Amino acid sequence: MKWIARILLLAIAAVLAMGGVISVYLLRGLPQLDGEVPLKGLSGPVHITRDGADVTHINASSALDAWRAMGFVHAQERGWQLEFNRRVMRGELSEILGTATLDTDKLMRTLGIIGMAKQQLQGLSPATQAALQAYSDGIQTAWQSGAVRPSPEFKLLGTQAGGKSGQAWTPEDSVGWALMMALDLGGNWGQEFARLSAGQVLNNEQLWQLLPAYPGEKPATAVDLPALYRELGVYAPAAAKTATVPVAHTHLAQWSADWVHDMGILEGKGSNNWVVPGSHTVSGKPLLANDPHLALSAPAIWYYARLKAPAGELPGGQKHPALDVIGATLPGLPFVVLGRTSGVAWGFTNTGPDVQDLYLEQLDAAKPGQYRTPEGWAAFAERSETIRVKGQADVALKVRSTRHGPVISDVQPQYQGVVDAKLYAVSLRWSALTPDNKTMEAGMHANWAQTVPQLQQAFAEHHAPMQSVVMADTLGEVAYKAMGKVPVRAPQNDIRGVAPSPGWLAQYDWTGWLPYGQNPAVDGAEIEKKGWHATANQNILPPGYAHFVGGDWTTPERFERIEQLLAATPKHNRESMQAIQNDVLSLGAKTLQAKLGKHLSSQASAHPLAPAALKLVAEFDGQMRTDSAAALVLNVWADELTRGLLAPQLGAERFQSLYGKRHFRAAVEGILDRSDAFWCGPAGCSVQVASALNRALDRIAASQGRDVKAWRWGAWHPAISSHKPFGKVPYLNALFDVRVESAGDLFTVNVGQYWANDKQAPFANRHAASMRAVYDLAQPDQSVFIYQTGQSGHAFDPRSRSMAARWAQGGYADLQQTPQTVVHRMRLLP
Repeated sequence: MKWIARILLLAIAAVLAMGGVISVYLLRGLPQLDGEVPLKGLSGPVHITRDGADVTHINASSALDAWRAMGFVHAQERGWQLEFNRRVMRGELSEILGTATLDTDKLMRTLGIIGMAKQQLQGLSPATQAALQAYSDGIQTAWQSGAVRPSPEFKLLGTQAGGKSGQAWTPEDSVGWALMMALDLGGNWGQEFARLSAGQVLNNEQLWQLLPAYPGEKPATAVDLPALYRELGVYAPAAAKTATVPVAHTHLAQWSADWVHDMGILEGKGSNNWVVPGSHTVSGKPLLANDPHLALSAPAIWYYARLKAPAGELPGGQKHPALDVIGATLPGLPFVVLGRTSGVAWGFTNTGPDVQDLYLEQLDAAKPGQYRTPEGWAAFAERSETIRVKGQADVALKVRSTRHGPVISDVQPQYQGVVDAKLYAVSLRWSALTPDNKTMEAGMHANWAQTVPQLQQAFAEHHAPMQSVVMADTLGEVAYKAMGKVPVRAPQNDIRGVAPSPGWLAQYDWTGWLPYGQNPAVDGAEIEKKGWHATANQNILPPGYAHFVGGDWTTPERFERIEQLLAATPKHNRESMQAIQNDVLSLGAKTLQAKLGKHLSSQASAHPLAPAALKLVAEFDGQMRTDSAAALVLNVWADELTRGLLAPQLGAERFQSLYGKRHFRAAVEGILDRSDAFWCGPAGCSVQVASALNRALDRIAASQGRDVKAWRWGAWHPAISSHKPFGKVPYLNALFDVRVESAGDLFTVNVGQYWANDKQAPFANRHAASMRAVYDLAQPDQSVFIYQTGQSGHAFDPRSRSMAARWAQGGYADLQQTPQTVVHRMRLLP
């Protein structure tokens, strides 16, 4: 027994020692927050402090030094995030992750993000180029000097910043990352493909029932799309494989396949913002609120910082005023993207214009490698790409492009079985992929603005993605402006870009850009008259607007709820703005609640749990709280009903391909309103509603038990900030993801969008407020913010998830240019 005890003690000691070694090994990559660190290239010392809210303050003797120091800090705090993002946009993930991410690399190589970024970089002013170079040098020098130590991801994957080249970041990477944000926020080509795919099995009326026009509007095109495509012979023969999501053998490969498949889908990628003029605030000065809705990630997409430097002159002779700006930066860019200066604040939402068009490129069967143009047959532009793959031979990729842009049907598998590849290819025209894109110029100039007019002037250079901007300054001026480039389509363009167009007909070509001065706008006088201006991705076009901007707007439930809440309070303060941001009453749920009740009145469910569940739903107040059983029942019921109504008509594989990132709620509501026999089948809609309830109750009870009152929405609706790539790796995701219960649903102001076709967590909150901010222009240092993880990108640093609980509970942190407390102090020395 003594020997057994000794062996056990030795084993325990060995485990503890091993744990200690691992802990030390993993924690070595934590960022240094105090002391003095040399940074080559600085013209003078830079002071970096972190305040009580963990906001990083950079105080430099020149703007170039401030941007260089921003690069150093991003490398410190978000080194892996920068490396992963660099590999994504360059199509170099497979070099470290193997064949699982080949789909992603092929798509990114085909889009040519970095090639276009290099062209756009050359068109920027010497001052902006210098800013991007200083930022890149800050990242590179931080790594080369050893001041930044690799986080666990580098060690687990056996790589280094910059890969084999050792080039951790370049100016074209910053331009490329701006393009990636435009790709994420400015994409609707997936909706065009959805119309093409659904048209293979639906007629035109049914197609617009499935994908309805915005409420109160007609479809953007009167063209009978299914008939057109059948007449052209676009669809693959019936014997060909139907559209499907590729089967992946690993979680990581499934993530890559899904990412490629869902590229170009805008639904759910939204935001809220609003501005209240001083006439409707307690203080007499404006208030501004913003909460951008993006995919939740760990670390978060944002990093909060303040940049301060005196007035000076940049290369090219550009003189600039003093720099003093605070807010949300994007690791990869040196500027504050969303925030305020001492004089003016601003907030973005996605405008959602149609800036991407798909084109059917007719192929010459007699001459392979040729496609049809208005002038006759032309050769595809081709280039060869080599993709390095870990543990495998290099993969050669031939990229084809047309006069419109890259051929994406070569690298998005969902086109297989829909489009006859012997007769057609599908190319993409996208507003961001043009050499004249100067979005980076706008980002830099906005950081110097002190008034609303100066901010409007700065945003004139913004190209993509198009954003709806609310603005307010300390002088009391407020405004709204949609910034970004919108393509002009000819009057003869009857398809108007809402579905793939015949690429050989000149009538479907873009004819130019809408001038910035003609973008939608609302001036201060109009906002004063109403008392506020809000946007939530709804149709922002004023009555009688002369230009076609798009038709795929987000349905207006969030916008309408914001309007209700703004109208309910005569004089707003910071607290009332915060309450609106955290509101979880779902107008979408209330609408569906009424329709379900109507259809169940004549067809009661026989399920033993139905009486209790129906009582909860009937009494439901629409509040999507974490402890709500009715919220859970209603959302799962909606999912089961959507599947029951749509899948039989679309086919299981096509439905699975289109569902998930789309919720089809408007289609379901329309079907129930019409009691539509085509979609509901011969048994009728009431039977469908009852059957869906039965399936939903069985599904919930299997997980949460049979006590209906004990069911909780939050248990199935955690906000998951997923790590890249370890969020898709079993066991590792428990260490690297940030998970917290959350309220809200698809239609609440405090949004909580789930992806219902996700096999592991179909109701998990995946798209939500990636940050919340409220700016008080009476007392700017009373402004507040929060986001869902924390500043550090090191998964084992407590600072990597320090904001998560407050974010979920509706809390905030101070956003102060002059902070009351300083927690860490560092000096960067030349």
